[in-house]
Amino acid sequence: MALDYTTVQEQLTVKFGEDVKDFTNEFGMLAFEVTADKNTEAIRFLRDELGFNFLTDICGVHYPDNETARQFAVVYHMHNWVDNVRVRFKVFLNGEQPELETATGLFNSA
Repeated sequence: MALDYTTVQEQLTVKFGEDVKDFTNEFGMLAFEVTADKNTEAIRFLRDELGFNFLTDICGVHYPDNETARQFAVVYHMHNWVDNVRVRFKVFLNGEQPELETATGLFNSA
């Protein structure tokens, strides 16, 4: 059975509950938000359980007009090559102390 956005959303919700939210389909890609304390666990789950084997992009966004708790975001794009499914998720960070556990090492080039 091919992976689809409904299955991805259901599996993430079962695994992470309220730590994943705001699911939308933007530009033909499932987008959602993950809490900062679950970012690496969500990446591992997407990689190991749902087959998102390629971390396409990581970028940062500054939202200077947002409340302090959501002034920065790290945005991840991941791709499941087998089922040709892509996801994008944001992790919002506090503007006074924008710290996040690194994803370095979760995807090795070797």
